[in-house]
Amino acid sequence: MSYETEENADSLSFLLEDDRSLDTRLASIDASTASIIGRALEGIRPSVDEGAHLLTLRDNELSALVAAADEIRREDVGEVVTYVVNRNINWTNICFVGCKFCAFARYKNDEDAYERPMSAVLDKVQDAIDRDATEVCMQGGINPEMDGEGYFDILESIRARFPKIHIHAYSPMEIQYGARRMGMDYPEYIGILKEKGLDTIPGTAAEILDDEVREILSHKKLDVATWIRIIKTAHSLDIPTTSTVMYGHLETPMHIARHIDILREIQKDTGGFTEFVPLRFIWQNTQLYAEGRVAPIPQGQLDLAVYATSRLMLRGLIDNLQTSWVKLGHELSTLTLAAGCNDLGGTLMEESISREAGADAGEYTSVEELEAMIRRMGRIPRQRNTVYDLIDDPDGGHTKETKSYEIQHEGHAASGWSGSS
Repeated sequence: MSYETEENADSLSFLLEDDRSLDTRLASIDASTASIIGRALEGIRPSVDEGAHLLTLRDNELSALVAAADEIRREDVGEVVTYVVNRNINWTNICFVGCKFCAFARYKNDEDAYERPMSAVLDKVQDAIDRDATEVCMQGGINPEMDGEGYFDILESIRARFPKIHIHAYSPMEIQYGARRMGMDYPEYIGILKEKGLDTIPGTAAEILDDEVREILSHKKLDVATWIRIIKTAHSLDIPTTSTVMYGHLETPMHIARHIDILREIQKDTGGFTEFVPLRFIWQNTQLYAEGRVAPIPQGQLDLAVYATSRLMLRGLIDNLQTSWVKLGHELSTLTLAAGCNDLGGTLMEESISREAGADAGEYTSVEELEAMIRRMGRIPRQRNTVYDLIDDPDGGHTKETKSYEIQHEGHAASGWSGSS
């Protein structure tokens, strides 16, 4: 198994063939680096500076970091790897924001611009339910001609026809836009979204939480303070969110480490993040690449360093670390299960954003394929819902009862969400 998804992918044979113990690996690397990792194994999360250093590790030192992340994963969440049966619905690709890392968006007069009618959206939800999905994930372009109540109407229509499906929808960018259109503050607007049927929010539009980098990536996008305000508002209203980072473009290791630190400070306050999802930048069809602002970074060692460092930095705060088969391909995302990950994401059924940017991992991965990937790494596959309640038993049956989501307010311990029962 090569774990190569691009022609210039890093060779990972050094890691695949390394059968040394964790202690032996740590003894073979720089003492100061081993000390950072050793403290993380004892429960002391790396500082921002230490995290930035860990993100630079390669080869033999990366092997030690990956082994440590795997051990922490084993101690904190066990051998179960979860997945969700879901469907992505991108109902429109019309967008005026102009993000230079995005190849999905179209202007309204472009030949291939679209906005699906509500009947088509409902048909897609029905198809998802027919294929045993428990969640629909909905995000679209920022369409300047959308009706002011458009985001409300979508939720109302889906909830009226499908009262039980979990609706995971609307990035903080969409929420900012919708609130502005309605002249509402964020608590009022997000509260109405919840009343209309919104269950959880994807923590996308984060990219890198650094305003200087964001200005280059997309000068029209919401700033860091607004992203944080919207996420914290959702959590205060008992609406859980995911959290993400986009790496592999203009950022430095310090940018990633600071980004993770922002997330863990939010989690200490709210406990509202269900998971963390590092997302590799897909460069092929983007304006950033066409302008020569980015050069392709080989897949492999960078990805493992990001996932493993995330596990160490988020220990005890966000327990669920999700890999992305869409961004990395099946082989490399499988290997990240040995670098701290305990979740394989969803079946998706339909994936447009990464595909348009140049990803070639496909739009759908079946339950059978996901479970085979998990078993290949000697781990135990389990189906979950959006907030990480397990919804099957080990023999494949359906659990009759699942725990409900309870937000952890400020003043209470924030331990994140566990993928184990």
